[in-house]
Amino acid sequence: MTVQMSWEKELQDLLGEEIVSLDGEIREKLSKDYYWYSPVLDRQLKGMKAADVVALPRNEAEVAEVLAFGYRSGKPVTVRGAGTGNYGQAVPLQGGIVLDLSRMDEIFEIGPGYARLQCGVRLATIDKKARELGQEIHIYPSTYVKATVGGFVSGGSGGIGSITYGNLWDGNVLEAVIYTMEEKPRRLVVNGDDLFNYIHNYGTTGILTEVTIPLATRTEWTQAIAQFDNFEQSLLFGEALAREESIRKRLIAPMEWPIPSYFIPFGKVIKANMAAVMLEFAEESLAQVEVLAGRFGGHLGHVIESEKYRKTVGVSDFTWNHTTLWAMKTDPAMTYLQAGFKLDSYLEQVRMLKDKYGDEVLLHFEWVRGGGVLIPSALPVVRFQSEERLYEIIHYCESIGVRIFDPHTWVLDHGGRGEVGGMERKKRQNDPKGLLNPGKIIYEM
Repeated sequence: MTVQMSWEKELQDLLGEEIVSLDGEIREKLSKDYYWYSPVLDRQLKGMKAADVVALPRNEAEVAEVLAFGYRSGKPVTVRGAGTGNYGQAVPLQGGIVLDLSRMDEIFEIGPGYARLQCGVRLATIDKKARELGQEIHIYPSTYVKATVGGFVSGGSGGIGSITYGNLWDGNVLEAVIYTMEEKPRRLVVNGDDLFNYIHNYGTTGILTEVTIPLATRTEWTQAIAQFDNFEQSLLFGEALAREESIRKRLIAPMEWPIPSYFIPFGKVIKANMAAVMLEFAEESLAQVEVLAGRFGGHLGHVIESEKYRKTVGVSDFTWNHTTLWAMKTDPAMTYLQAGFKLDSYLEQVRMLKDKYGDEVLLHFEWVRGGGVLIPSALPVVRFQSEERLYEIIHYCESIGVRIFDPHTWVLDHGGRGEVGGMERKKRQNDPKGLLNPGKIIYEM
């Protein structure tokens, strides 16, 4: 009597045990990301079944074999980098294969103004190498140490450096190699406007295996914490610094009290009951920044000189969504939102939001540019009470003109991407069976 081999074992025999793992602990570990930042996603995804198998390819040929096998057998494929995303991007909603690309970590080439990389290169690794050669990356998330370049491009949007260089769509991806999921996967070299269909797409339209990113000339960065008596002063200072073209900067992050009290490593240098602005700027601009802070009633309470850059705890480790993480360490009931305020009326919007919700919503801004336009973006820290209350807050924000990019959904249409029509068309072309990370785009086949 012939016993039919399981499809999982068939894939393992095809590529070998070094590439394909059936181990339960590995499957469980690599079927998760940081979705627990959201109590909504935590409830929805916590008990989700792990992938049936994990593939850890070392090169593009092995990626193509996994995709071809998945297509033949009708098994979904969910891609992951380091798994540091917050929206369930790397959670396989329908089981199948998790494709972990973290082993593909070769730096192919660093040239003048660019780096060509395998998708699994960690951002900290490429930035360190680039800085040794007199260059540096444009933007990076607060998960810089762990995050991979492919994971950032496929699951992120902006970060530290966005005040100067904008988000990923603003020329911060130059070219990408994409594999389709078909009977014979195609290798696409993508650039120009077509890149928009693969940025922040959760691997739904194709698998990114290689990416070319721009590099800037290395700058010696000073980090500092500016402090102000009230939050509005800190916001106005942040806007003035953002507009000051003579100062090179990477980070301007105003935070209202008590958010700065969550940053335990800085407990001795942050004064109580004061708003704080986390800063990163070119070392030669220190005196200029001090004068500007004074103009708005503030001062630089802590400075990390450029020679200590990356050699000690940095202020950027407490910004963007790491701010949320520190808040959650203090109070596990905390969660967050992603918001875009209006440049011409953000102070009024802040007052309205604080008048209505007080300390239930604590404000943390990140001054950025998007499409070349200055944007007062924010990641408000919210004391979670219920899903109903959370969405009441979201609806109120929208009613006063604050745009919310919902971080409590894994659906691209409902979260940070907004219009995904182009991605839907590309998905139909590249993934005719709808097997790439199914459930993350809502569309009709």
